[in-house]
Amino acid sequence: MTRGEAGRSKVSIFAEGVFECIMIDAGGWGGRIGAALVAVMLAAAPAAGSAPRTTAAPLYPVVGAGTAFLDHASLLGDVPEKAWYEGNIPFVDLPDEDVEDTYYYRWRTFKEALKYTGPKDGWIVTEFLGPVGYSAPFGGINAAAGHHIYEGRWLRDPRYLDDYVDYWLTGSGAGAKPATEGLNDNATDWAHQYSFWAVDAAVARAEVSGDWRFVLDRLPQLTKQYETWKASNFDAARGIYWQVPVWDAMEFTAGSYQTEDPYHGGDGFRPTLNAYQYGDARALAALLRKKGDAQAARRYDREADALRTKTQQQLWDGDFYKHVQRDETAPIEDRELMGYVPWYFHMPPTESAVAWAQLTDPQGFAAPFGPTTAERRSPWFMHEALNGCCRWNGPSWPFATSQTLTGLANQLLDYPAQSYVSKSDYQELLRRYAVTQRRNGRPYVAEAHHPDEDRWLYDGRGHSEDYNHSTFTDLVLSGLLGIRPQQDDTVRIAPLNDYDHFAVENLAYHGHNLSVLWDSDGSAYGRGAGFRVFVDGRQVLHRPTPGDVTVRVGTLSSPQPELVDDAANAAETGYPAARASYTWSADRAADAIDGQDFHLDVPSTRWTSYGSPHASNHLEVDLGAATVVSDVRVVFYDDGGGVRTPPSFALQYQAADGTWQDVPGQTRSPAQPVGRDVNRIVVDPPLTTDRLRVVAPGVFGITALQLWRAPDQRISLSLPPTLAVDPGTQVTVRGSVRASVAVPDARVSLEVPRGWTVTPVTAPPRVLRAGVTYDVAWQVGVPADADPSAGLPLRVLARTGAGVTSALTTTTYEFDPADYPVTAWDDDFGTDRLASYRVDHPVAEPSPALRVADGALTADATARAFAVLAAPVATDPGGTAVIVEPRAFSGASPEDSLFTGLSGGSGDNALAWYNNHHRTSGADVQTGGRARPEATGGCCANVTWEPGDRFAVLARWGRLTTWVEHDGRWAKVHDAPVSAAVDGATLASWSPAFGVRLDAGTLTVDRVTVLHRS
Repeated sequence: MTRGEAGRSKVSIFAEGVFECIMIDAGGWGGRIGAALVAVMLAAAPAAGSAPRTTAAPLYPVVGAGTAFLDHASLLGDVPEKAWYEGNIPFVDLPDEDVEDTYYYRWRTFKEALKYTGPKDGWIVTEFLGPVGYSAPFGGINAAAGHHIYEGRWLRDPRYLDDYVDYWLTGSGAGAKPATEGLNDNATDWAHQYSFWAVDAAVARAEVSGDWRFVLDRLPQLTKQYETWKASNFDAARGIYWQVPVWDAMEFTAGSYQTEDPYHGGDGFRPTLNAYQYGDARALAALLRKKGDAQAARRYDREADALRTKTQQQLWDGDFYKHVQRDETAPIEDRELMGYVPWYFHMPPTESAVAWAQLTDPQGFAAPFGPTTAERRSPWFMHEALNGCCRWNGPSWPFATSQTLTGLANQLLDYPAQSYVSKSDYQELLRRYAVTQRRNGRPYVAEAHHPDEDRWLYDGRGHSEDYNHSTFTDLVLSGLLGIRPQQDDTVRIAPLNDYDHFAVENLAYHGHNLSVLWDSDGSAYGRGAGFRVFVDGRQVLHRPTPGDVTVRVGTLSSPQPELVDDAANAAETGYPAARASYTWSADRAADAIDGQDFHLDVPSTRWTSYGSPHASNHLEVDLGAATVVSDVRVVFYDDGGGVRTPPSFALQYQAADGTWQDVPGQTRSPAQPVGRDVNRIVVDPPLTTDRLRVVAPGVFGITALQLWRAPDQRISLSLPPTLAVDPGTQVTVRGSVRASVAVPDARVSLEVPRGWTVTPVTAPPRVLRAGVTYDVAWQVGVPADADPSAGLPLRVLARTGAGVTSALTTTTYEFDPADYPVTAWDDDFGTDRLASYRVDHPVAEPSPALRVADGALTADATARAFAVLAAPVATDPGGTAVIVEPRAFSGASPEDSLFTGLSGGSGDNALAWYNNHHRTSGADVQTGGRARPEATGGCCANVTWEPGDRFAVLARWGRLTTWVEHDGRWAKVHDAPVSAAVDGATLASWSPAFGVRLDAGTLTVDRVTVLHRS
């Protein structure tokens, strides 16, 4: 699944090696791996329309040899898909039920936040369960990405974080973003939108996994991540970094309130980014030493030393690290919780320990549901905090609490003894943090909590549920239980608790299973009194009491098979597309293939047929172009009420003649459908098809429908990312095939959408030689009724005896006025033809003063004014283009807009718009005076108009697509699916139109042209 394409019984009878599995020698893989984890084995020549036979890989990592002290099922309670946790997480048993319950709850929230985005980026970890407007592609936000990596490093399956780290270093998360105030105008890529300790987190992850090759292979990208902060936020004269609080993910702080802009103001020198960069410099030095480059390592150590010195000189005021306004030299008076962040990275000197006195001081940060994010002494404490999100001047934020507790554990375990804080303080603060994570008596985490009252302050419905913006399981494992990962083949264990018993079981560490058992009198686990450590089920240490011990573990490689989900569509646009026989109004078919699988009512990520009048219902996935189907996974939603697990279901594919038939060769596990868990269907022999559906009687729901495929890692395919096509024409598709080693049995084909034709231009090779790139080409016929704006894919498949590799290109349409040869209307405003237009008013606003002079249409206004001018011509059902050339915008705010599209009157129109003030573009659709947001295509695209640029709106295929011409080249801006609200006949009756809306000043237009296709 990577990017390559309340009492209860908790203890069970002890058994060493109970999870022992068959092992094989992995030879060049460098260690033992479970036999079940061997890459998918394929054999036998396939029948037509099928792929080689398959032996499916395990659903989850095989745990291997370990211990069985604990009753895992009881500890997990009623979580969906229990086997995922069994295969991935370390199990713990704690006498503090609040901490223990929160521990398992936070693993559930982490699993909910895992999102499969597709073969390019693979898995990411989300902050919100649904994307927000300021997130990177697919909903990634780097603000808490360091927390995500620290938390997820304890998972046995490495594929989640492998993909996620790459997402920020080389994938979509490293891509360009607009440099705007709303998205950080000081950063041009998503990985630097918010402060981020990327290198340190990647190294911390390697300390647990033991996979140093992964991070060393990415050393250039990790170095770039660090150096980019130096280029953008380093003040060379002062030797430290500056940041704006909001881009530290900390809005409305004590520092920003002391400026004219409490939200976007307060840029200054802060403990946060300086500590992050210190930690990243130390991490780079560690990687370079492992690489054997001692000279480069010394460079980053020197940078870290210098940064520590300058930070101490300028941000330390004698007893705390504080914010310094960028134009000041002295710290502000207010202590903020972020002053503990330097300890997260072992940055402060020993004598700075005095700062920890504030953590337990009632006038400092101490609170029943704290710690607070600003000290109580501050005049800004809780200022406006009850007025709405998001204040970091008193409320308790899990983000900051987890940073503070990580720093506290480091102080207690890695610094000399001091008198300010103790391990009992850590234990108590962690317990308070656990108790804070409650709502209505049940585990729950949102954005920020009242420090003195048992309620969440910032908890938006459908927005903040199970908010993945902090750590907790890492604090339990690395702090409370003292599992301290090391950069060699050892592990340090130094618990920070005074419990009379505890256990951590089968923690994945360096490819081994680590278990730790403490039982003061032998009554808890039936193993006798004492402190014990086990590696792969074998006891390696026994002593009377817990202590600070180091155990040699070694490192084994534990590779996981590469898998790609061909049904996933995290963007929820284009293909794959989900359709259903009936969908309840609060659900969407697309949510069943959105890459996320959780079972919450709000927010939801599911399809259900609740309320359906049909005797049976179905959910279909249309891939657009065929793929090889061998491993289908269906997760049914079951709310225990109106939507229940169906008693049976059929898995069907659509044959070439359009009929639906049962998929042959199905092996199901389990045999009968289960809810809230994976229903797996292995298809043998695999089937090549473009459409599948799940059919079941009555009302049912699905949270995930997945089609996993194992690529042959030896083969790489390439196609252009997009392919411009036009209906009724032929187009040549060119690509390439390459193998890293000789492959004697490759079968390469191009799969196209239904109704399209494909003919090979060059015969794809069957035998691939090592290191040779083979060019391939096909001639593709596009039907006259095709809709290239729908984003239909073409797929190259390479089938071999070791897997099926795939590459996609998405068909697009490139606007060219020459494709619309009939000029229906052309007004260059050389003469006054205003009387020819019908003036419509989509909203109740007066018209601006319109006049024609100097070869332009001029619109003047002193207050908000709006008019749409409908041309006296019809719309061509074959396609109409409306081209508008602005001369100048008014410069007014916030309305300074040009509209282009179709209008059927004041209450009926489909108009694309460009707002010159905000530099954004979108579309508005209304019928009968009622807005139709389902037909607008969402908001918004970023566009910057320059004099001489032209806008065009194309009405074709039931869509309204917006284009901008700059330097003679047309680029697509926005796509509005107007047919979702307006039928074709109605749309054809509307007139081509353009409009202006402004708050003041003058807006001028040079020319308006209407072109028809026929």
